[in-house]
Formats: sequence, C-alpha cells, structure tokens
Amino acid sequence: MNTKQLIPSVNFHLWEPCNMRCKFCFATFQDVKQSVLPKGHLPKEQALEVVSQLAAFGFEKITFAGGEPTLCPWLPELITKAKEAGMTTMLVTNGSRLSDYFLRTNKGKLDWIALSIDSLNSTTNLLTGRAVVGLRPLQLSYYKELSDKIKFFGYGLKINTVVSRVNFTEDMNQFIRYANPIRWKVFQVLPMIGQNDDRINDLIITVLDFRTFLDRHSELKDILVPESNEQIKGSYVMVDPAGRFFDNSTGTHNYSQPILEVGIKAAFSEVNYNLEKFIERGGKYDWVRV
Repeated sequence: MNTKQLIPSVNFHLWEPCNMRCKFCFATFQDVKQSVLPKGHLPKEQALEVVSQLAAFGFEKITFAGGEPTLCPWLPELITKAKEAGMTTMLVTNGSRLSDYFLRTNKGKLDWIALSIDSLNSTTNLLTGRAVVGLRPLQLSYYKELSDKIKFFGYGLKINTVVSRVNFTEDMNQFIRYANPIRWKVFQVLPMIGQNDDRINDLIITVLDFRTFLDRHSELKDILVPESNEQIKGSYVMVDPAGRFFDNSTGTHNYSQPILEVGIKAAFSEVNYNLEKFIERGGKYDWVRV
C-alpha cells in the first residue's frame, strides 16, 4: 500500500495511436513512440499488470485515455480488471468508435464515459483536426444520438471541451443542455513542449479569451468545471503508454522509470503532483456510480 499517495485518481494513457488529428493534443506521445515504445502501447499482459498495481497502490478512480483508447482491442479487459479491483472507471474518447455493442457489453464495469467535443461546427473541427483522419468531423446529430445512448445504457456522461482560438467565440449552450452531462470540463488549450508546440501557436488563447467562453456559458455553472493552463499543470496523476508516471508541471512531460521495472512506489517518487491544485480544480467529486 502506498504511504505517499495524495491524489486519489489516475489517468492511464494506454494507447498512443489515434484516429483523429487534433493539433492541440498535449498527449501525442511521439517522444515515447520514437524513443522507448515503437508500437505506442504496452502488450496486453503488461497493461493489465499496470492496472493491477495502480489499484493496489491505492488509486480510487482510473481514467482510460489515449490517443484514442477504443482502438485498443483489450480495453474491455483493462476496464474489467480495474472494476474488479474496486476502482471507479472512466473512459475518455472522441466517440467515433462507441458502438451499441461496446456500450452494452461494458455496462456494469465502466462507470463513466467522457466525450471529447470541442465544437458543433464542422469547419471548426476541421481547422483543429478534431476529425477522423483529420478529414471527417463528427456531426451534431451523431453527438446527440451518442449522448442519448450513453445515458440510456446507464453510464455517467461527462463532456470535455478544449477552448482555443478557433472556438472561443462559439456558443455550446443549446447542445450542452440537450446532452445534459453530469460534468462539463472546459479546458484552456494547453501548450506542451514536445507534444504540440510545433502546431499550436495559432490556437493559443489568453485568460481573457477563456473567460469570455466561460461567461457565455455561465448559466451552466452547476455542471461546468473550468480548467485554465495554470490549474491543469501538476494537478493530474498520469501514466504514459510505456507504463511510466509523468507530470506536466513544468510545461513538458517529466517521465518516471517504468512502473513494471522499478516498482510503483519508486516510480511515483520521481514525479511531482500538487494535491491542493487537484482539489482546487474540482478533481475530487462524487464519482462513485451505483
């Protein structure tokens, strides 16, 4: 059992490959793929062991992220492993591959689904790359149908939105009211050295721009959870596709040694997280699904 544990939730970025081309993505992991993990993911058995160790270490909630995690053939096994270990489970996905079969067969094991939806405008999504292979954006009708299905199957619905130069003037009030998520996380687009710094300059916004977007949606304050660049950095416990803890507190990824090589306690000691920032950004909430 961990004696240093502070933050009770962990994000496992288990899969580097993605079927979208978001220019603002701060978790591309091209550095990981080029230097230590050519395939961009661990073998199944090693990924399952990482999940087991995270649970044993004391994390209460695990969020499976990517890349696009639904590209992983053994994602359901990872979800099941985490749930059987007593963890609250969440999936962050662009939604393009969420089938009725996936929603039906993972019911009772996956607690939350977070949809990444930055805009309901196809032109905007093409500009940012939020589109399948960068060319096929998902449509408003698809997002509406998908949010309905997620709730129909009993999952907790969360929506994540990245606010950038091309969408900070847009109005998402009508759609968010329709989708009616339990939480709407709204992020200020985050520059990250080594991840997106070669293509993000035209997307960066000021704190005032970010506030403008938030103010436009102030009537949704009961579900809206804003996260500025300052709030994001250092407030998430994250594991990369190679099974290493990493933090972004200095504006780049700082990686630990692999959990499966040095042990989870030693790996965790090599990164820096801030519990106060985690709490201040609303990271701890009633996430247990009955």
